[in-house]
Amino acid sequence: MAPGDAGERDKGGCWHKTCLQIIDSSQQEITVMSVAQDNASPSFRLLRDGFRHAALSVALVLAITACGGDKADPETAAQPAPAATTATQAPAQVVSAQVAAMSVDQLREAARAAQLEQRMYAPAGNNAMEYYLALRDKQPNDAAVASALTDLMPYALIATEQSIARDDFPEAQRLFALMEKTDKAAPALPRLKQSLTDAQTSFAQRQQQTEVDAETEKARLAKLEEDRRKEQEEAQRKAAERLAQQATQQEAAQQLAAQQAAAQREAEQRLAAEREAAQREAAQREAAQRAAQAQPATATASDLRAISTPSPKYPLEAQRAGISGEVLVEFTVATDGSVSAARVVRGNPPRTFDREALSAVKRWRFQPVASPVTTRRTIGFKPGA
Repeated sequence: MAPGDAGERDKGGCWHKTCLQIIDSSQQEITVMSVAQDNASPSFRLLRDGFRHAALSVALVLAITACGGDKADPETAAQPAPAATTATQAPAQVVSAQVAAMSVDQLREAARAAQLEQRMYAPAGNNAMEYYLALRDKQPNDAAVASALTDLMPYALIATEQSIARDDFPEAQRLFALMEKTDKAAPALPRLKQSLTDAQTSFAQRQQQTEVDAETEKARLAKLEEDRRKEQEEAQRKAAERLAQQATQQEAAQQLAAQQAAAQREAEQRLAAEREAAQREAAQREAAQRAAQAQPATATASDLRAISTPSPKYPLEAQRAGISGEVLVEFTVATDGSVSAARVVRGNPPRTFDREALSAVKRWRFQPVASPVTTRRTIGFKPGA
């Protein structure tokens, strides 16, 4: 075997060992974070498995990239790498001054709204992690704030790995600074620091090799910013749709409850009215019975004394035809002397004079009687009479 072949084999073994170490380190970090966060929040346990697979996938891609990059030309590899920006150099201010100036209540409300709208770690100056960090600075012993920050760490970790993978170093440094301020002892920080440094060094080398000009870099950064903005807008749009759907469902439930309450009130009012009507009817019957019992005797037809008995009108057609006839009417005189009911017993000729006879009888008036009296009268119709 040639010496060159042996060297390549040793280098291949080194690459393989390095890949395995990176993947194993990612698994250990995720396991440590999972154990630490099992008691932090029930909602995190639902996301932990998905996060584990996503983080391992990112680690695997980075490991393969790192391993694949060792096959460079020896002469090129021997050249000194350009100085890269320090990975751990935190932004001048992790939490923006505007956020830090907010009150405790304002920070709580802003953090809750950011979580609802999926602004977990971005955009800068308007995300849940910055709000909770500012809140922790004001209330260091608040367990709920600590738990919320613990829940947000996996999101920031994945986002940092993704920013490094797409060479978005300003965003990666900002996210790293958020994670470092949240927990300086987080297991993932050393690896992230090294990954960021390596990625920046590699990027600087690629920049030197490909001679990317300033305009291209400006366009790339602008595209990265636009992609972040679109991703954030899409997350906010989906969150707004969920909130609107919840509000619609809540409004429908309130309307249904109001309709049911109104129907119940209407039913109660109807039952009350029916009871009141039944009571009035019972009282009227009782009063009628008492009045009937108080009357000394029952009136008869002979007790009727007419006050007014207007004659019926002669039907025009019968009068023109010279038709005469009579109608036997049965009617009841109430105690006040008015006619309370009337009907035709017999008409001759039939139905010719019935209507006018009944109309006349209903206008008759008698002197009041002790009790209602039903009697019959024959009303005659003669032309010229």
